[in-house]
Amino acid sequence: MTKTNDGGAAFPGQACGSDGLPMFEAEYGMTLRDWFAGQALVGLLAQSNGSATQSDLVTGARWSYAMADAMLQAREASNAAS
Repeated sequence: MTKTNDGGAAFPGQACGSDGLPMFEAEYGMTLRDWFAGQALVGLLAQSNGSATQSDLVTGARWSYAMADAMLQAREASNAAS
C-alpha cells in the first residue's frame, strides 16, 4: 500500500533557542492535504449552496479530498519544474 502524499504540516512551527536562532522545525496539526480539502469543501458548498453534493456529505468530502490531491500533484509538478 502506498502512502498518500499529505503535503506535510500545513502550518509548521519553528522552535527557537534563547538566542533567537531556530533549533528545529516542528510539524504538528493538520496536514496540507487536510487544509486544501477543507478549503475546497468551503468553495463547493458556497458555490452550490450545498446542492452540488445532492445532500450527500460523503460525496462532498470525497470530492474535496480529490481536489486536494490534485492541488498537491500540481504543486509537486510546479516545484519540479523550478
